[in-house]
Amino acid sequence: MSKVLVLPGDGIGQEIVAQALKVIEYLNKNDSLNMELVHGLVGGIAYDETGSPLPQATLDAAHECDSILLGAVGGYQWEALERGLRPERGLLGLRAEMDLFSNLRPAILYPQLASASTLKEEVVSGLDLMIVRELVSGIYFGQPRGIEIRNGERYGFNSATYSESEIKRIGHSAFKIAQKRDKRVCSVDKANVLEVCELWRDVMIDVAKDYPDVELSHMYVDNAAMQLVRAPKQFDVMVTSNLFGDVLSDCAAMLTGSIGMLPSASLNKDGFGMYEPIHGSAPDIAGQDIANPLATILSVSMMLRYSLDQVSLANKIDSAVNTVLDQGYRTQDIAAKGDSVVGTSKMGDLVVEALQG
Repeated sequence: MSKVLVLPGDGIGQEIVAQALKVIEYLNKNDSLNMELVHGLVGGIAYDETGSPLPQATLDAAHECDSILLGAVGGYQWEALERGLRPERGLLGLRAEMDLFSNLRPAILYPQLASASTLKEEVVSGLDLMIVRELVSGIYFGQPRGIEIRNGERYGFNSATYSESEIKRIGHSAFKIAQKRDKRVCSVDKANVLEVCELWRDVMIDVAKDYPDVELSHMYVDNAAMQLVRAPKQFDVMVTSNLFGDVLSDCAAMLTGSIGMLPSASLNKDGFGMYEPIHGSAPDIAGQDIANPLATILSVSMMLRYSLDQVSLANKIDSAVNTVLDQGYRTQDIAAKGDSVVGTSKMGDLVVEALQG
């Protein structure tokens, strides 16, 4: 039996995770998934109930589970809190506590949604790339950091830091994934101006020696951003730092037509993972039954594939999502003229119906 910690979080997190749970419940009942669900709090809702965005009870539960299913965190009502109490600190804390250093963000264009991309169909048709983002180091975690008064004015500073071992392990993660794909890794850095990126590039070259079957290339981050919108199909696996990966993965998401379609996985060295859609909590549409739950449902598929060794059930979820799209059903974020627009809950029901064959 696998045990999964469910953290719906804030905003639309509650709605989209509810649809993913429909899928899990169906597979538990009909396909012997045998998954035990443990429910917990993180983010703004956790702060409201416990005074902390990451309660100790949530951390304890995480250590007792095999993986985490997360919705989203954040919202306008918590923006005035001091930095350490904001919802996002709960998410960063989970990543750090569980050492979830390897963030996998696929950008796959479903053929049914080719017209939904803002790029020409011939540019994005058939897109299938994986961005591997280092997740627990870099400028988001580096010290010193802060805001202080210098020379009579406010002065903000952050430190972009990476150790050789931190770069090595994310490099190995990317190369192993590439071995199962098209055997190409593009390492993205800014080595022409940043010393930390000089080290990044040197270490990636060293790591590549262990994978003679994988081709390694390098690209500066500004050029990589341009190439993603110019010719995205040139990439197979992109590996990069925390900050650059954050920006590039959201850019890649929009190549696919909607950020609401893309799941992600954050893994540690033992295969424990936290699975979540890459979009945010979207408080402006929360409670309206219009959010797209497919990225969250597909995050369950990634969980089954990467942490729980249930590849056949992962494939079944992927197939069900494709079936629903083939039938012309869309949430409003991916809808085009002639599509059948449905709400969040109905979309979850349709995926469950597709699982039934």
